[in-house]
Amino acid sequence: MEQLTRLPQLPSADTLRNMPPLARREFRNGMLFISPWIIGFLLFTLIPMIATFLFTFMDLKIEDQILAAPKWVGFDNYATLLKDGTVWGKSGSETPGAMQVTLRFGLLSLPVAIFLPLFIALLMNNKNLKGQNFFRSAFYMPYIIPFVASVILWGGVLNPENGWVNKFLMWLGMPKSAVPLWVNDVNWVYPTFIIMGIWGIGNAMLTQLAGLQSVPTELYDASKVDGAGMWSTFWNVTFPMISPVVFYNLILSVVGLFQYFLVPLVVNQGTGFPGGATMFYNLLLYRTFFFYHNMSYGATLAWVLFLIILIVTFFLFATARKWVYYASDK
Repeated sequence: MEQLTRLPQLPSADTLRNMPPLARREFRNGMLFISPWIIGFLLFTLIPMIATFLFTFMDLKIEDQILAAPKWVGFDNYATLLKDGTVWGKSGSETPGAMQVTLRFGLLSLPVAIFLPLFIALLMNNKNLKGQNFFRSAFYMPYIIPFVASVILWGGVLNPENGWVNKFLMWLGMPKSAVPLWVNDVNWVYPTFIIMGIWGIGNAMLTQLAGLQSVPTELYDASKVDGAGMWSTFWNVTFPMISPVVFYNLILSVVGLFQYFLVPLVVNQGTGFPGGATMFYNLLLYRTFFFYHNMSYGATLAWVLFLIILIVTFFLFATARKWVYYASDK
């Protein structure tokens, strides 16, 4: 039976006192160097997390007097959240809930976020491609552009009235009444967001390309000897070897989906237009905090989102044992 590797532990007070002077000085200097990170973690991460968790059991609004003692309400905020139609949707209502909006968008965006970078990486890794360095740089460069700037740029390109895309479609002969309304149309708003997201897939493409280039060439030689075709080689050699990279991008894409926020905030001003189709969960959380100033309910939304992401991540790691292959596995 394998022995579990023990994590290093900080020395106790007795151990520290019994250390040689040189070792004690090195330990003191080391703690001094990492103290800015420790202080920053305590002030800006751990303490705010504990505070927001306590807020979920209170009735706390910014409009109330700052020095007034907050009212303790127990699990009332969680009970309200479980029945909140703006989060889960109302039966018979045409306006979807924030979680419904997030999941609907995920059904369309996740396959694109996973398979399109993989497809482009396969093209970039093709030995017959001329100018590989140019194309790799060209696909990656949009990723380094500030995201807000790129969203504003695409908002202009896809503008229903004077955007370049609609002008080009009308130049081809499409009547003005038939051109897409893009972000102003419930049926087109999600494809529009996906198009804007494709602009920044360079980082995912780069990680996929690194995975492809790490596949041992002797495996491809062995597949040729066995008479395997291109499709069979991909599914039996390439994909198993790059599955950890695919799994990594899947985790990042799922977490990014539940935290999807900036595009609808910039393009639709965070209003949920059209028809509530862009009121994503994270956007509702933001509005609860900074528009309605309801700190306790906003904190409840945040912690429930954390639990949802945690559960989904654990589920993905549990299922990964069936399709993710690690060369070091025995």
